Amino acid sequence: MSDSEVPCGKGTMESQRRLKVDDVIVVEKPVLRRAIAGTVVGNLMEWYDVGVYGYLAVTIGHVFLSNATDSVQRLFSLGVFAVTFIARPLGGVLLGSLGDRLGRQRVLAFTLLAMSTATFLIGVLPDFAQAGGWAPFALVLLKLVQGFSTGGEYAGATTLITEYAPDRHRGFYSSLLDVGSYLGFALGAVVVSIMQMNVAEEIMNNWGWRIPFVIALPLAAVAIYFRNRVDDTPIYRKVQESKQARAVADAGSGVSGGEASGSSAESRSGFSFLFHDYWRELLIGFTLVAAGNTIGYTLTSYMPTYLTTTLSYDSAHGNLVTIPVLVVLAVLIPLMGALSDRIGRKTVLLLGSLGGAILVIPAFLLMGTGSLVETFCGLLLLSVPMACLVANIASTLPALFPTSVRYSGMGISYNFAATLFAGTAPLIMESLVTVSGNSLAPAFWIIFTSVCGVAAALFLRESARKPMPGAMPTVSSLDEARELVATQDDNPDINVARIMERAAEDGKIHDATA
Repeated sequence: MSDSEVPCGKGTMESQRRLKVDDVIVVEKPVLRRAIAGTVVGNLMEWYDVGVYGYLAVTIGHVFLSNATDSVQRLFSLGVFAVTFIARPLGGVLLGSLGDRLGRQRVLAFTLLAMSTATFLIGVLPDFAQAGGWAPFALVLLKLVQGFSTGGEYAGATTLITEYAPDRHRGFYSSLLDVGSYLGFALGAVVVSIMQMNVAEEIMNNWGWRIPFVIALPLAAVAIYFRNRVDDTPIYRKVQESKQARAVADAGSGVSGGEASGSSAESRSGFSFLFHDYWRELLIGFTLVAAGNTIGYTLTSYMPTYLTTTLSYDSAHGNLVTIPVLVVLAVLIPLMGALSDRIGRKTVLLLGSLGGAILVIPAFLLMGTGSLVETFCGLLLLSVPMACLVANIASTLPALFPTSVRYSGMGISYNFAATLFAGTAPLIMESLVTVSGNSLAPAFWIIFTSVCGVAAALFLRESARKPMPGAMPTVSSLDEARELVATQDDNPDINVARIMERAAEDGKIHDATA
């Protein structure tokens, strides 16, 4: 008997399909490290722009709508931030489809290039004094380009990293993607804060604000270098190889692809298939993203505006008090990802949603005291439920969908939620404060989305330590593969019959939607 097979367990027929070592996907650690670096640096680049824009929102409103009142300028700059998210669903749909057809790596190279170019061009735009109404129009146009590319960026990066990650540690490795996000945001915050403390306000409003945007281009060059060293995932390549093998076999037998698939969905597009057969998964993913990103964008993108306009902090101190919180988040996120590998995604997501609903009012009350220390404690209180949610979205959402439509499913569920909730969060919260005059108004919006997150987590099917839908188990060494094969009968996370069934289903989905 070869070491790639084990004898059938008690009560199992010898003819039943067994897992063999050759079935198991082995991703060696050097390959995994390259994949992590390639995805993390891209996400860092994306959030660097979010951080720069968020911390310069008041300045952006003044520069690009200088003839308006202060409140209109603030709402304009936050509205432009929200406009970015209008294009995200389109990017998620189109780029997600291309990522499922052409490969994850190709699309991710495009998204990074488009995103960084748009960021650089914002830094060289003429302002309102130079171009009049064309200036805000051009700003909106470039933010739409950013939104379109970002729609494919996060969905593709999470798809790639979850397909590379070993099943037992997918929560931890996937969470590193969001560590890059908040380090990128912190980098943007640091760059802007240093300038605000060392450059006169007049110079900052005149040309100083451009520098953080312009330096995005050399940062992107480094990110593109790392990303181009990453190949498509073994899971995706196996699907493509299976497709080619079926096509050759069908051609030899004279059977058409549609007849060979045997799928009732053979005439449907990938999107109609997703909405028809995976609407529950799309809805769960949408709701979890709404809960996580509402509190996340509150803490990152809205807080600089809230602290300076509603709580009357000066720009420098309002920005600086949030930077340590971002560093704490960067530490908490991988811890929460690793925790989900041990106790389950569902449990950690429930804790995060409940925490968001319960802790948000005490957090805002602490911020409202006017003390820097208590403000920091309030921000820190918000960061804990946020870390629980954000750390596990990257590993949870891709595991809702089979390989052949994973990029598309991730792109749709994530980006539609980001458009309706995350991108609009700063605008909605500032509007609530402006209309009600109540500094606690943003807290009630967070409570609403967090309660929705609780409901979604309750309906979530646990995916921790299990193979991705449509894929064979993934491990980090050949020895681990042999151990998994030898213990497959006693492993509660391995259901061989279900794995084979879902792999066969994924092949039919690929044929039907290709």
